[in-house]
Amino acid sequence: MSASTPNLTGEGHPLRSVLKQDDDVEKPSSSNATPTTKAVQIAEPESDPGNLEDIHPKRQFSAGLAKRLSGRPPMPDLNSSRTSLLSQSSLEALSRDTSSLSLQQQQDPSRPNSHHIHHPHQLDRFVASIADWLEHERVKKQNRRSRRVHSSKRRSTKDDVDKTSTQQPQPEQQPEQQPERSRKYSIDSQSSDVSFDRLQKIIDDGMSALGLRGIPHYSPKIGKRSQRRRSVNLNRTASSDTEYHDGDIQVPTCDVVLDNSKTLGYSGGKPSASTDDLSLSSKKEEKERKAWIIFKNEVIKLAHTLRLKGWRRVPLDSGENIDVTRLSGALTNAVYVVSPPEDLVIRGEGGKKTPPKLLLRVYGPQAEHIIDRENELSVLRRLAKKKIGPRLLGTFTNGRFEQYLDAITLTAADLRDPDTSKQIAKRMRELHDGIELLDKERDGGPVVLKNWDTWLDRASRAVTFLDQKILSGDPGPIKSPADLWKQRGFVCGVEWGSFKAMVDKYRKYLKDFYGGSSAIREALVFAHSDTQYGNILRVRPDDKKSPLMQPNYEHKQLVVIDFEYSAANTRGLEFANHFTEWCYNYHDEAVPFACNTSLYPTLDEQRRFIRAYVNHRPEFPHPGASTPNLTPLATPTMTPSTPGLSTTSPGPTSSIKEFMLDSRAPPGGWKEEERRGEEQTEAQIEALVEETRIWRVANSAQWVAWGVMQANIPGFSDEASASASKDDDVEGTVQPTAIAAPEEEVGDAEEFDYLAYAQERAMFFWGDCVKLGLLKEEDLPEQIRGKIKYVDY
Repeated sequence: MSASTPNLTGEGHPLRSVLKQDDDVEKPSSSNATPTTKAVQIAEPESDPGNLEDIHPKRQFSAGLAKRLSGRPPMPDLNSSRTSLLSQSSLEALSRDTSSLSLQQQQDPSRPNSHHIHHPHQLDRFVASIADWLEHERVKKQNRRSRRVHSSKRRSTKDDVDKTSTQQPQPEQQPEQQPERSRKYSIDSQSSDVSFDRLQKIIDDGMSALGLRGIPHYSPKIGKRSQRRRSVNLNRTASSDTEYHDGDIQVPTCDVVLDNSKTLGYSGGKPSASTDDLSLSSKKEEKERKAWIIFKNEVIKLAHTLRLKGWRRVPLDSGENIDVTRLSGALTNAVYVVSPPEDLVIRGEGGKKTPPKLLLRVYGPQAEHIIDRENELSVLRRLAKKKIGPRLLGTFTNGRFEQYLDAITLTAADLRDPDTSKQIAKRMRELHDGIELLDKERDGGPVVLKNWDTWLDRASRAVTFLDQKILSGDPGPIKSPADLWKQRGFVCGVEWGSFKAMVDKYRKYLKDFYGGSSAIREALVFAHSDTQYGNILRVRPDDKKSPLMQPNYEHKQLVVIDFEYSAANTRGLEFANHFTEWCYNYHDEAVPFACNTSLYPTLDEQRRFIRAYVNHRPEFPHPGASTPNLTPLATPTMTPSTPGLSTTSPGPTSSIKEFMLDSRAPPGGWKEEERRGEEQTEAQIEALVEETRIWRVANSAQWVAWGVMQANIPGFSDEASASASKDDDVEGTVQPTAIAAPEEEVGDAEEFDYLAYAQERAMFFWGDCVKLGLLKEEDLPEQIRGKIKYVDY
């Protein structure tokens, strides 16, 4: 066959090239021109005079190579048999063309093939693509056969079951069912294997003609890149920011103990000064500086271990460059603000995360015996799901890292500010309604009573030791502020046995007042239980356009932190704890432990706070942010004279009359309805005021035991007290704790006087017991009558 002679079909029509290179152009036939290789040629169809498309052919435009269509072209409206025949015809044409190409190369080996010489890489890729497609089609065909076999087996099994089943009577008039038509194999089904084999033979012949010994294989770079990215994602551990996995909160953790015993001061964590200044410092200051550097290096190592975002850019052993400042006001834990090096923040590298400030919380030495850390972390995870409070970034054995908020801590005076007080009430309502209690939490009862039961054994041993010292008449010399308890008398005002007996009497009174434990159970809410001013922050908005600056959302500037004691409690207990915190100023330089009951909110201030709580309607934008409590505010009736609590607005109704503009006014008119709503609100407020007064006793008893548990008592041996408690039949099965601490191990910072705090709360406890009628003032020892703290409302 001559290269210049066009190929013709049986009817004499010219063959049109299907496969062309991108750089091929139509050129006139010439005996000197080398034709471009054409692998497949299809006969031009005969023109149909009635077909307008043949008379006026469509204009065609070349598509750019950079734009690839992802969709499939429409399939012709042909049955499978005709499609198979056409594909066979195409394969035969491809076979003839390849054979002719091989014959040309054998007849004229001196004439090279232009495609093979100029585009060997494209030819290899073309052969590899066809081979891959062939293998894919064979696998798909085999899978289709296996599915068809399994389907026929299931259908035959179903027919056998239908034949053996009991025949049910059929209705008289039932439409005649069409017999199921069995599927017949088409020409396409029977000839596809033949087509695959023929195509394989064509590929083999073409490879032999082109001098290829094997099928080339190509792995696209895009696939490698995506596979590498996928492996990184699968192996990635939980990052520092709170993450979610199947609805659970993922927080990184490690088994490391951070020693802060020598860094309890409120100064010393600043970045190191120049070496010239260090020469002038005293030995004590140099020792303290080295202790802080060691502590800060350990903090950096912890940040690296927990993979806190951005902090891996801070080099290890660079503690001299970071700032660690301890915050005052925290009583249970030591809280630090960790700031990255200033030059790293200023320099900032594009695309890399700047290390953020961190809030480091190191648990107190006695805190592990007071707080259930597992329960606390569980509570924090529940709060994280509702977007409440700062994010938990990472935990270690005796502490954790939290999100640092650009906020300021409230002061003791802020609690008395009317606007701030109402904002706290609104946030408290959102917390109570936003977190649902678990059934086991309700069944366990108020946590304020559970804490007393849990701490009872330890507190009994410590207070008994102190009481015995007082009763001996020679408690010992006063060598340090930790020994001031020796001149104040009994910690609880009376001996421990009398104090404990009064707590038992109060608990019986509380149960009788509510009418049983079931009523108390229904009154429980998720309470913070420690809303002192140090646990409330005010976030500073970035700009004046922030939604937090709007009057309706201004209260959301307040963020409550430190949920160590958060659990099931009553609203009265929550209010009682918050109102009692009005009496404290933990930043007082002289007496930070003093309980000044003259600062307790008046009745008007209490009502203002509770009214803001009752009238507030929390807004939860979506279920992920909080779980709205759609039921009205309802506190069960505690006594026949105390009305139940409910919202002033009517609950949801299905009556169409509520949606009619011309519906009849309520009985007595709208003014009467408004008056009844106001009376109902006032009844709720008074009921909560009374509930607050009742739960104030339980709140004081809890914090008395807490103060004793937190105290460092010189000379107290817990092991000796444990054996003595067995002789005295003191009940309790909690493991002992080392309450004592050597005097020289106390940090440079002046330690909070926990025993004085416990005694102040005990005096408040006795005053409320007298007001409730549980005992008379004359029943108390004369030496403490003048110390009792009374609040008449």
